[in-house]
Amino acid sequence: MKDFVGLSAIVTGGSSGIGHATVKALHERGAKVCVLDLQSPLSAVDGVTYLTCDIQSRTAVTASINEAAAKMGGIDVVINNAGIGSTGSVADGDDAEWHRVLDINVVGTARVSSASLPYLRKSEHASIVNVSSLVAMVGLPQRAIYSASKGAIYSLTLAMASDHVREGIRVNCVLPGTADTPWVGRLLANSADPAATEKALKARQPMGRLVSADEVAFAICYLASPLASSTTGTALGVDGGSVGLRVPQA
Repeated sequence: MKDFVGLSAIVTGGSSGIGHATVKALHERGAKVCVLDLQSPLSAVDGVTYLTCDIQSRTAVTASINEAAAKMGGIDVVINNAGIGSTGSVADGDDAEWHRVLDINVVGTARVSSASLPYLRKSEHASIVNVSSLVAMVGLPQRAIYSASKGAIYSLTLAMASDHVREGIRVNCVLPGTADTPWVGRLLANSADPAATEKALKARQPMGRLVSADEVAFAICYLASPLASSTTGTALGVDGGSVGLRVPQA
């Protein structure tokens, strides 16, 4: 399928994990892709442009968006994937951690979206997809700050969709479950019992396994595609049934 031929896409945090999988999927479907990330890719995709950008800086974001638009001839799609994790309850996170996570995950999404709007308004197939999480919908232990940030992204998605629907800009989000990503890999590596922790993470998803980065990427591509031209203000779960199902344990 080549539903992105002629379209230009921005992917933040596209050097690894879900972002990298999304970059590959968009590129394979015909999009011109530019990645904004602080980290260099472990495996760069041929034909994709990589720009070093700190989404905590509005100046850096604006400069990178303008550079990407100049290189690609415009911007049609924005994938706000960049983000960081955090563990602990409200008793564990200090003010600095709260500000760091919210600034990157939430305000960073707003910065990139705002800087992209002048280009999206010129596109006939303008779309923004934000990466939220199932923790926006359900409470999980030891995820207070992360959950607050991802819940804010879900609400921000709805607000943005309402603000820009008359401009022809669609805004949606995905809600991944626990996915096989570098962040989860680090979480397991730092666990006292990695095997037991991995088993518990898999068990809380009714499908009994972690979500793959490719599965989330394909959902992102659907929402971003012109094939989903009537879909806006939607949150698409890719969570192995975690939110909607209550399956008795065998």
